[in-house]
Amino acid sequence: MKKICVSVSNDLLCDNRVWKTCKSISASGLSVKLIGRTFSNSPELPKQTYECKRLKIRFRKNILYYAELNLKLFFHLLFSKQDILWANDLDTLLPNWLVAKLKRKPLIFDSHEHFTQVPELKENPFAQKVWKKIESLCIKGCDAVFTVCNPIKDYFKSEYGVESLIIRNIPSKTAINTTRIASKDKENILVWQGAVNVERGLEELCEAMQYVNGELNIMGVGDIKTDLETMAKTLGIEDKVHFLGRLSFEKMMNETKKAKLAISIDKPTNGNYAISLPNKIFEYIDAAVPVLVSPLQEIEPIVRNFKTGVFINSYDPTELAKQINELLSNDSLLDSLAENCRIAAQEFCWENEEERIIETIKRLKLL
Repeated sequence: MKKICVSVSNDLLCDNRVWKTCKSISASGLSVKLIGRTFSNSPELPKQTYECKRLKIRFRKNILYYAELNLKLFFHLLFSKQDILWANDLDTLLPNWLVAKLKRKPLIFDSHEHFTQVPELKENPFAQKVWKKIESLCIKGCDAVFTVCNPIKDYFKSEYGVESLIIRNIPSKTAINTTRIASKDKENILVWQGAVNVERGLEELCEAMQYVNGELNIMGVGDIKTDLETMAKTLGIEDKVHFLGRLSFEKMMNETKKAKLAISIDKPTNGNYAISLPNKIFEYIDAAVPVLVSPLQEIEPIVRNFKTGVFINSYDPTELAKQINELLSNDSLLDSLAENCRIAAQEFCWENEEERIIETIKRLKLL
């Protein structure tokens, strides 16, 4: 049985896309080894149906973190056996590219975001140039490239002449909510899931919660989580804004299903968010929870065509709160949107996406 090494820069705990990918590859007949990282205080990893390896990393951010991660990943891949290499995102591509060259092994690159345009790099042009150089050096040497949306696919084509396939981060059919509760029987709970970072509308959302007739559950961790917690205390809304931290996919979805309204209001203020297609959009659909959403390039057609949510009118906290309160009080509209979610969920499922992964592996004669 041929072996594939799949690399990612996180601790493997909540990366549902990578888990789904590994399960699909394993089911196709390949032996899978998933490689990530761990810090000294990282929780224990749940047992998976494939091999998992977490590299111990001392440094936690900036250049030292990426340097240590890439160095340790390079030597681990170099001195372990594999028939195929799979790099998730740009921050694992260089060591995989080097080992693929040295061992003459096929390399697959899976780009989950427009890495060189993430907001964290906007204020660091030197780091942005370094990552751009790595991207330009490595991507043409990949035997296959996957990404999550059309704009990134178009970027790879126009910038490097590289063709890629779109594999959207969509939950499997098992995540579809089959016991939807009527809106009138739900409490006024809002839910937000994902990385708690800048330019995602979270600051305005928390400020708006002063005037919202409901509660907000934020599921996730990130750079501004502590700042938001401080804001909630300062505004006296600790009883209305709850920070649940990072949850397993199952627990997160269970919390989402309880909500009356889901939130995804990323701002188009950086190149990555402007073209993003967040996985939470599909997770909200599977949970049959309507979404209040910013009309970003890739999100707008889905929400508009399937009528699964409402577009945000303003980021002004007072206006935002007014719109949220109007939605929470309109049970008939929320029920209609939730039913549309149930219909859309039948089309948006991982089982449809994974076919392109298996077809690519077969095309490369790796099965």
